[in-house]
Amino acid sequence: MEIIKENLSRIKVPAPGDKVFKDECFYSFDSPESPTGLYVCLNRWLGVGEKFLTRYSNRTDNKVFLRIKRTRKEAKEEQEGVPEKVSRLAINMEGGFQTDQGFEWEEECKVVVLPNMETFDITNPDLPMGVNLAVAGIRTAVSANKQAAIDAAQGTWDGEALVNSKHAENLQQVQNPPKVPPTGWKCEFCDLTSNLWINLTDGNIACGRKFFDGSGGNNHAVDHYKNGGGGGPLAVKLGTITMDGKADVFSYEEDEMVLDPYLEKHLAHFGIKIASCEKTDKSMVEMEIDMNQRIGEWAILTESGSKLVPLFGPGRTGLHNLGNTCYMNSVLQVLNTIPEFVTCYGKNDWLDRGDLTDPGSDLNLQLAKLCQGLNSGVYSKEGEEAVLSDEGSQPGIRPVMLRQLVGKGHPEFSSNRQQDSQELFLYLLELMERAHKKTNSQAPITCLQFMAEDRTECTASGQVRYKQRLEEYLPLNVPVEAATNVAEVSEYLARKAEVEAKGERLVGEDLVRAKIPAVSLVEAFLREEMVEDFYSSAIKAKTTAKKTIRMATFPNYLLVQLLKFRVDENWQPVKLDVEIDMPDQLDLTSLRGKGLQGGEVSLPEDQVQEQVVVNIDENIVAQLVDMGFAREGCRRAVFNTGSSGVEAAMGWVMDHMEDPDFSSPFTPGGAKSGGAKKCTAGEEVIAMVMSMGFSREQAEMALRNTDNNVERAIEWIFSHPDGEPESVGGGQDQGGASGAGVSDGDARYELSAFISHMGSSSHSGHYVCHIKDAEGRWVIFNDNKVAVSMKPPKELGYLYMYKRIGL
Repeated sequence: MEIIKENLSRIKVPAPGDKVFKDECFYSFDSPESPTGLYVCLNRWLGVGEKFLTRYSNRTDNKVFLRIKRTRKEAKEEQEGVPEKVSRLAINMEGGFQTDQGFEWEEECKVVVLPNMETFDITNPDLPMGVNLAVAGIRTAVSANKQAAIDAAQGTWDGEALVNSKHAENLQQVQNPPKVPPTGWKCEFCDLTSNLWINLTDGNIACGRKFFDGSGGNNHAVDHYKNGGGGGPLAVKLGTITMDGKADVFSYEEDEMVLDPYLEKHLAHFGIKIASCEKTDKSMVEMEIDMNQRIGEWAILTESGSKLVPLFGPGRTGLHNLGNTCYMNSVLQVLNTIPEFVTCYGKNDWLDRGDLTDPGSDLNLQLAKLCQGLNSGVYSKEGEEAVLSDEGSQPGIRPVMLRQLVGKGHPEFSSNRQQDSQELFLYLLELMERAHKKTNSQAPITCLQFMAEDRTECTASGQVRYKQRLEEYLPLNVPVEAATNVAEVSEYLARKAEVEAKGERLVGEDLVRAKIPAVSLVEAFLREEMVEDFYSSAIKAKTTAKKTIRMATFPNYLLVQLLKFRVDENWQPVKLDVEIDMPDQLDLTSLRGKGLQGGEVSLPEDQVQEQVVVNIDENIVAQLVDMGFAREGCRRAVFNTGSSGVEAAMGWVMDHMEDPDFSSPFTPGGAKSGGAKKCTAGEEVIAMVMSMGFSREQAEMALRNTDNNVERAIEWIFSHPDGEPESVGGGQDQGGASGAGVSDGDARYELSAFISHMGSSSHSGHYVCHIKDAEGRWVIFNDNKVAVSMKPPKELGYLYMYKRIGL
């Protein structure tokens, strides 16, 4: 008690708005649910794991802590009735796959004093009032992690969202309708008593569609509508109606599941009262997901048909899904296989000099916590289960602070919607580089970077231009026309169309995917591309040009992206459902650039031409992003079409979405040849930056380099104390300074990891990754589940990490 009294002046009571880090340790991923609980400093309100208490106390001289320990209560018996099933392709979101079962916890709090770990009950009458107030303030405060989630306005993602039917508002319903009983339904055309649909126009009850495998119904509901039996365009699946007004509604004319905002009124017409309805049958999405889990893409990629033996220990630690964060989990696990990443963030220096005022904003600290947590084995200790069951779980890490930091200020990654793992990979490298500039250190990303060589040949003069640019990944287009089983695919598509014409659906093992050789992807990359409307400095006029892309250098680690996402005839993003036999060893020698060759004449340098500065309309960008396209590619499209509208920008996207640099970070150009880009921010935005004590010149410089984002602009000023670097000219040696530090060597690689995506769009579905361990075994990382892979689906991957042979 004497030490408490001596430190009473250091004990503070958190006020509303103060950040209280009581969910996660400053140094590790210990939490109140950990075996030893979490110790919250009564001075800085930082959470500290027991292992790090002395370390923290030596640095801050704080000795008084509130120990919060939560213990899981005994599980309650499940209530009777139909359990809530998965209804959306989402993770830890309402209606999605749940890994958090909503356990209840008992909380115990004690005051602990260093150095001897003296413990006092928080109800001890001898505790000073200041301590009691601090304890009460910490316990009642909204945790910093939760507040960050609130501030980010994180919404929920409903998978593939349904839209209101165009027939709902003016739906015609018969007079003198039949009254539908609450139970005992039966198809009016056969004896089926399940999978029944009520037509919202005439009240007819009939069975649903027949699936190709014989399950489902006999098509009587859809036939009743199509054959003019008196039924209308909307039908509701009986047994899916719930008292909160939800149900499966299908539109025959629109041929898809829809929403009916007038459902309660339409059902009441037949005497069905929503308030008394209970769910008794599977929804269509549940049935589809059940099928996918057994035999579809989901089953293949997660290997759910195999009994997976779980792995534990260092390097075999999973990451919990925090709400559709599987795309982030997969990327982080793959990065953790790179020695440079582990060496950099395995240093204790990042922990010892972490930001004590706001650890949630210190990227180097959070990545060090992650790296050391994944490789320590502390959060991956073997339990009693020997075999990982379908519903099983494992220990793992919950990287809440890191997830919030990565998403901070980013319109996509701050949301709970599914995102593209490749876009996250590039953005994370950008954040790492920015964070290391602040500490004047080298980010561990040069092993992933290489110089790409662009060769452009003017068709009119035959003169050429070589340019080099820094890249972090190799995008490969998927030439569907190179499929080796065209006849089988054509037969399958014809059979599928025939079945669907009858109102049925093909499901299950009859799926035939196009099989495309990996070599054809490399051949497609090597082809020349024709550039229209090319301004030739040789003839001082516009003509056409031939363009090729090669690799001037080869990195130690190469990320290969397969461009599987395309746009259909309705301009909706879809994924190519193909198989590509990506090899265990990949020789890319044919991609080696050679630079200016003997006999080639360089195009004259372009003359300095002032260009009109185009403001990028973020509203148009947002509309394109909502369609599923990469944000940087959308910004390119809006810039190159002068912000003239969605239609023009979409046309540009259609023409350029397969460009190798489509998704790369985009900086809009102002004046050419070194002319500084003009600041387009408004006076109010400039004033906000200047209010932080910066000059107008600094404010404008920062804003024009951060797309007018105030928060990023302030960070930019701190990380660029010398201002803007001299711009690199557009001539032959562009790769000079920007390529400093990149490695080069043999162009032969071996596969070390790959990330797979399941689902029809990059903005929905699920990601898993497979990593080859030191023993040569493939290991599957499915969020916090880590196990030996029995059938690694290398042919269905999306991102592939190759490492140079011999490393």
